[in-house]
Amino acid sequence: MKAPSAPTRKAKTAHTTRTLDQQLEHKVAALRKYRGAIHFYRTHRSLLSATAKRDDAKSNVAYAERRVRQLSKTVAALRMKVQARDARRLASLPPKKAICAVFADNCRAAIAVAWCESHLRTTAHNGQYLGLFQMGSYERQLFGHGPTAHEQAVAAHRYFVRSGRDWSPWSCRWAAA
Repeated sequence: MKAPSAPTRKAKTAHTTRTLDQQLEHKVAALRKYRGAIHFYRTHRSLLSATAKRDDAKSNVAYAERRVRQLSKTVAALRMKVQARDARRLASLPPKKAICAVFADNCRAAIAVAWCESHLRTTAHNGQYLGLFQMGSYERQLFGHGPTAHEQAVAAHRYFVRSGRDWSPWSCRWAAA
């Protein structure tokens, strides 16, 4: 009888390839497991003092504490990568999608106001008024601004919320009705 052949290298790597979100989920689950082990030993102190299992218990706690330190660093790094990826994705959104991502329930009204104000152009300007929502210099200073549709939508949303979820600060407020 012939021995089964070893799996190819491609098959091995395909099985272990995970997305960034899956990696983060996996590491967070492992972190919870080791934190749970530490909590268990802290709430069952008799295991650390009983002579029969003391050495095993102490080595388990020490190992779990090392893993928590390692995994905490890994989770933090993965979260930063996820945040950077999400920021890149949001920065590349076209104006309508960026506005809807920020304004959610008020998406249609926000698009109508932005269309009236700038024809959905992030580079639109009229004197001191700039961007999708034509915010003035004082408002940009208060609520922010940026070159991307997402950054401009976030700034406009802050202004919208500060004004009582009302379109009154915009001259095209009638478009939201």
